Amino acid sequence: MAQLYFYYSSMNAGKSTHLLQSSYNYRERNLHTVLYTAKIDDRFAYGKVSSRLGIESDAKLFDQDNDFFIEINESNQQQKVDCLLIDEAQFLTTVQVKQLTDVVDLLHIPVLAYGIRTDFLGETFSGSAALLAWADKLIELKTICHCGRKANFVIRLDGQGNAVKAGEQVEVGGNERYEPLCRAHFKELVW
Repeated sequence: MAQLYFYYSSMNAGKSTHLLQSSYNYRERNLHTVLYTAKIDDRFAYGKVSSRLGIESDAKLFDQDNDFFIEINESNQQQKVDCLLIDEAQFLTTVQVKQLTDVVDLLHIPVLAYGIRTDFLGETFSGSAALLAWADKLIELKTICHCGRKANFVIRLDGQGNAVKAGEQVEVGGNERYEPLCRAHFKELVW
């Protein structure tokens, strides 16, 4: 039975690596996967899901205008889709998450969505909030704070390495701009 999975974490927990491994597992068994990543995230290669480990795969791009049910239904009619995988799922809209539930419920295609739960101020991304509410399975991927405890928050850093305490929710960046922290260290720097 197809289900909607939400794999969530802070940064640097291996979400993209896990997604690429899952896609590989399907493809190794001659099953067809469709990958999407956010159009806004162009840090590595445009139209690719890339892991910090150096592996990557081609992906379709999404923004707020994509209708996943229509697109996957059309793809499925051309070639059977065995699994839909979405990287940077925090950038989905609430409507798109509901479209993903239709992909699962009406097309019977499993959906694996990977994303960050909260932003640099500890606020939930709208896509993540919708996935937390609508997903069949919630799976936390863990990474660690510099103190060794589980990191479930992320801070944004300015050019001097100081925690940013205000600004736009979305600002794409990697290790040079963001650092995963445990709740105690997050509160020390942001509150």
